[in-house]
Amino acid sequence: MDSSGDSTWVVVPTYNEAENLRPLTVAILAALPTATILVVDDSSPDGTGAIADELAAADPRVRVRHRAAKQGLGRAYLDGFSVALSGGAGVVVQMDADFSHDPTSLPALVAPIERGEADLVIGSRYTSGGGVVDWGIGRRVISRCGSIFAKLVLGLRPTDLTGGFKAWRGPTLAALPFAGIHAGGYVFLIEMTFRASRNGARIREVPITFHDRRVGQSKMSRRIVVEAFVVVVQLRLEELLARWRGRRQTT
Repeated sequence: MDSSGDSTWVVVPTYNEAENLRPLTVAILAALPTATILVVDDSSPDGTGAIADELAAADPRVRVRHRAAKQGLGRAYLDGFSVALSGGAGVVVQMDADFSHDPTSLPALVAPIERGEADLVIGSRYTSGGGVVDWGIGRRVISRCGSIFAKLVLGLRPTDLTGGFKAWRGPTLAALPFAGIHAGGYVFLIEMTFRASRNGARIREVPITFHDRRVGQSKMSRRIVVEAFVVVVQLRLEELLARWRGRRQTT
């Protein structure tokens, strides 16, 4: 695989991102000229889906997956991942549509996979050289504490577990149990890294600078924070229960 991004798919879930989608596709293709962009739109009422269709009609590198209703970030990504893998993707990138993930970082994100050094690469705000711009103290604390909490409870090594800018080696992503993923919101980001780690994936972090969204409103909410806490604990309890049952069966 070469560094131009050949056989790389960039999956971008959208909901009310009409103002961002056109410039985002231009920026992604400038960074990875031979990549395929898959827009997964959850029937955005602002016309994002129609814009995606226009872009796809004008450029074969852009494709669209329309979904009937908003079902959560995790479900949108899983749907997009399935389409990308079915299309023969060797590398699958996941990123936000609001420019909080800088498209110019894409080559550095996929490079460790192309060099055969990693199966999952996380664009990290919390590794050396990474950072966050334009966030208030409250959101900084929630994000950082969320990563630390998940890291401790689940015994994971990466420093940024709540970030959504990632690159996956195709076979590594395909080996994960999509049907068993029970996180519908942002905790999906933690859960996928957890499952990849338990499957033996080589995980690397590359530093990124995270920018607050250019336009529109953040989709973060108290419900999302509570869901993250509950699912992280649930994942650990499920793992401990499985180990306990395994020990009982061998005695």
